[in-house]
Amino acid sequence: MQLDQAITEFFNGYFSTHNRSKKTEVAYKSDLEQLAAYVPKDCSLSSLDAGLIEKWAAELRTKSYAPASMRRKMVVLKVFCSYWVRKGVLSESPFWRVKLSFGRIVQLPRALTETEIRDLLAQARQNHCAAEVPRKGCALAKSKVPGASARSYRALRNLALVDLLFATGMRVGEVSALNLPDFAVAESVFKVKGKGGRDRLAFVVDEQTVRIQRQHIEVRSRLTSASPALFLNASGERLSTQGIANIIAQFRKDAGIERHITPHMLRHTVATLLLRNGVDIRIVQEFLGHASIATTQRYTHVTKDHLIRVLRERHPSLALRTAS
Repeated sequence: MQLDQAITEFFNGYFSTHNRSKKTEVAYKSDLEQLAAYVPKDCSLSSLDAGLIEKWAAELRTKSYAPASMRRKMVVLKVFCSYWVRKGVLSESPFWRVKLSFGRIVQLPRALTETEIRDLLAQARQNHCAAEVPRKGCALAKSKVPGASARSYRALRNLALVDLLFATGMRVGEVSALNLPDFAVAESVFKVKGKGGRDRLAFVVDEQTVRIQRQHIEVRSRLTSASPALFLNASGERLSTQGIANIIAQFRKDAGIERHITPHMLRHTVATLLLRNGVDIRIVQEFLGHASIATTQRYTHVTKDHLIRVLRERHPSLALRTAS
């Protein structure tokens, strides 16, 4: 079997029987097509041996790929080879004989400061108030639901978006994928289609966030759209992850925050603050939807500076020295 044919049949078979997101499928396709472009023309599947894989890894290194990117490509290739072993086309995976070293991968999450996240949320509330028909106090809790004009809906949608990202720590793709039925209004809980097919519940516990989400749901339910998406773009279609990133970028600019901010940084921020406030790491793991607690433990490095500062202020040895 030729490699190109094997890649095509892999996608037809593997992704029809495995619960993987479209984003994952696109990433797999990109990596395998990159491999196909590297190997000799008319390369067969059986020619994909340890030597060829190691040469491809060396080629990636010369092109200055990050260790994390190289590791991801090798994981994709390993899944691809394992698939054909299960199908009986390959007698064994070539990865049994592959030896690769990508170096130490250290990627600490980038979080916002408390001032930055406060300013970002305040900007979203300010933009929402400015877009509404003027009324006393612009209080979400006491006002009736406004009309669903394009301007007022966008402002309410944007407020609900940024507030939800921080309140629940959802990934941007998870928020984009939300549908109207995914929010249980009475319980104030979202059903999240998590990474790797791991569904979970995201609880909204802050009363102001609950009010914002319920108001958005009420307005969104009145809009006519063929899309079941919770968050709509200007065309009445599902708001994309890039669209959400653009909204966050505009809030950052309006709030006068200098550094670049991504939606994922809001997830990092709430996780960091939860740990800093003493929340058990396993609760944070469940909150974020991490399959492994090792992923959650990255955030403990981020809170190290806070830990050292608190110890310097409150360590009992300081009081003992003062007393002596």
